[in-house]
Amino acid sequence: MRRYDPSAIEPKWEADWEREGLFRAVERDDGRPRFYKLHMFPYPSGDLHMGHAEAFAISDIVARYKWARGYNVLHPIGWDAFGLPAENAAIQRGLHPRAWTDANIAQQESTFRRYGMAFDWTRKLSTADPGYYRWTQWLFLQLFKKGLAFRRLAATNWCPKDQTVLANEQVVQGRCERCGTPVVRRDLTQWFFKITEYADRLLDDMSQLEWSDRVLTQQRNWIGRSQGAEVTFEIAETGDRLLVFTTRPDTLWGVTFFVFAPEHPLLSKLAEAGGTAAVVKELQDRLQRTHVSERDEALSREGVPLGVHAVNPVNGEKVPCFVAPYVLMEYGTGAVMGVPAHDQRDFEFAREHGLEIRVVIAPEGAEVDPDRMTEAWPHDGVMVRSGPFDGTPSPESIGAVTDWLTAEGKGRAATSYRLRDWLISRQRYWGAPIPIIHCPSCGEVPVPEGVPFSTPPLLRFSPGGSVPLVTVAL
Repeated sequence: MRRYDPSAIEPKWEADWEREGLFRAVERDDGRPRFYKLHMFPYPSGDLHMGHAEAFAISDIVARYKWARGYNVLHPIGWDAFGLPAENAAIQRGLHPRAWTDANIAQQESTFRRYGMAFDWTRKLSTADPGYYRWTQWLFLQLFKKGLAFRRLAATNWCPKDQTVLANEQVVQGRCERCGTPVVRRDLTQWFFKITEYADRLLDDMSQLEWSDRVLTQQRNWIGRSQGAEVTFEIAETGDRLLVFTTRPDTLWGVTFFVFAPEHPLLSKLAEAGGTAAVVKELQDRLQRTHVSERDEALSREGVPLGVHAVNPVNGEKVPCFVAPYVLMEYGTGAVMGVPAHDQRDFEFAREHGLEIRVVIAPEGAEVDPDRMTEAWPHDGVMVRSGPFDGTPSPESIGAVTDWLTAEGKGRAATSYRLRDWLISRQRYWGAPIPIIHCPSCGEVPVPEGVPFSTPPLLRFSPGGSVPLVTVAL
């Protein structure tokens, strides 16, 4: 009995398939229904593994089934070839990232062919080829023209070893998911896509999706739409006015302090005015070296007095201002009013710093002693110690106070989102260049569409070092 010898038999059929163009899509309309089968592109970090074998076999079965059913099938293959792993691998080996990437693509293509995948090999591509990423740049330019791609200073997750910005999803328990180095905060000017422009549509159009309730809930929480009010506070010593968003404007009479995020743009000015510049700077410097997980968990109620006061617009009281790690610049406006009787974080901060706790929402018919409170009381109730609104029940109180703020010119109804704009830039070489020229006279100038704008050639990479363009010999 003859034994099956794949090394003797399969190369013959691979060659026959290639010669006959068996899996090529027909570009002209030949009367057959068309079917486009696209699998997620593999990353060329080495050869293929069994995970690829499993996932791509399923994709291949679908394509072959459609062919058997008489469809004109387009089943292409490509490689998601840009990114930090290729750059780091090139640094470690003293290679150019393109050489490393192209070698891995060639190896994976050979393995795919030996595996017998039914790809249309005339359609293969690499996202690191200028002919491909010119369309990435074209899309960026369309967003830039519409004001949906923009640049601003932002606090970022920074990996000191890889010398790059990381998305929140790339930070695992306060460490870089790739190298395990503790991640710190760093203020950098970054490019963003303005996805917040579409927050309402993202939420409202979920009604059209046939997804599980669990996934839909996760999506809604990720976007995090909150209805409330924006309230204008003024700094007594400097006259600066700033907005604060709150979902409970009916607790404004309970404000006993005011807190800024350490990255707030007004902080240096206010600390200077309050005579606390040195201690505030020490806190900011230390937080830049603090692991992201420790900062975001905000287990301690550390804070530094600023030496200035915010004027509460509803009663004219001047309350002390602080800077504290538990307030994050990326949420809300980077400044919060402290209502310790009705917010748990504020409650713990007030207890830590000996600040007044003033109850302004109470159970109907009951008196609450703030000195006996062991935690905040964030529930509905009746407004007390709130001037003209005493006795107003919640949630009716929220709308009533919001209307009054609007009429008095002290605030307005507003919507806030947990969703933040998408930070897209990285301080690395191996990626699609952003097609913007930074001109000292004209500012940000978009590269004309169709003009080649590719990664410049590099003579060498420094093993073990970072590779921003400004430090690389060209």
